Amino acid sequence: MPKLYIKEYGQTLKGRIIVIAAREGIFRDNFTDIINDIKFLNRFQVRTVLFHNISNRFANRKHFAEMETRLPQTRIIRVPADRDFYRYVLNFQERMDKIIFLERKFLIDHRNERINALNTQKTRECIQTYRDLIANTNFKGIIEQICRKIDTGDIERVHILPAGKKTIRCELFSIEGSGTLIANNFAETFEPVRTHEDLRMISDILKIYRRLGLIKPRSMGYLEEHQNNFYMVKIDGILVGCAEKIQIDNRTVELGALAISTKFRNQRVGIFLINTFMTEMKQQGYKKIISLTANPRLESLYGFLGFETGCPPELEPRQALSPGKKMFVKRL
Repeated sequence: MPKLYIKEYGQTLKGRIIVIAAREGIFRDNFTDIINDIKFLNRFQVRTVLFHNISNRFANRKHFAEMETRLPQTRIIRVPADRDFYRYVLNFQERMDKIIFLERKFLIDHRNERINALNTQKTRECIQTYRDLIANTNFKGIIEQICRKIDTGDIERVHILPAGKKTIRCELFSIEGSGTLIANNFAETFEPVRTHEDLRMISDILKIYRRLGLIKPRSMGYLEEHQNNFYMVKIDGILVGCAEKIQIDNRTVELGALAISTKFRNQRVGIFLINTFMTEMKQQGYKKIISLTANPRLESLYGFLGFETGCPPELEPRQALSPGKKMFVKRL
């Protein structure tokens, strides 16, 4: 289970209206886990609404009784059997900050990998490339309706999660999430690291890249010692990426420890972080930025942003410390 940041994410969710929608088969198979996650949200004064379509027959009475007993703070709405479940939820007339559709699987791309986050434009562009959409062919038909609802501001965000133990809290309280998020309001901020909590989250993001062999390890002791050299990108006030300033000389600075939560890959967060880092370094008086990497994604990104490959003679001592890694240079 991924690490949960209860305090940080709980503050951003307080008072929000979150809709949880689960069709009968999925709800019945994961009943206790779903109830537990909704109760978890209620602890943070989240206003929850539960949509389901469990049939109203004798065999299901225990489920109805348990919902009423265990979810006194949740508005429970049963979708009539003759109505399309998804459209019924999406056409709900009251305000909704988030809708969480619980399914058998998250969205997957043409490489059969989980799609973490998309805006509506990218969703429309990629819809034909998605493989088995959460194991539910009916869902593909409402992707366009989801995008329209987000575009018009009727819904802020839609999450598509695999139903299971603690998947809702992992999606809403962890850096990496557990499913697919569709939204347009990814408002990034770039700022220096200020608190120990920021350093903890940076450490966890860096560990992901360290396990992949893409960056050198940074201990908490190192992060604390060099805190003033670290910058972060936040979305919704939550840290999702970082970069380290390493001074080479009075004119040159190295961009190190560049890492973005995998949840927000391909959402231009990396472009925002690098561009803003360059602006900040230029304001500080530096004339050149370098970076050394063996990360193919990062190499492509540097090329897109106008970095040149190659090592100037005066930087050969720095290159020698990272054999096998390409040096990218950007003059400010």
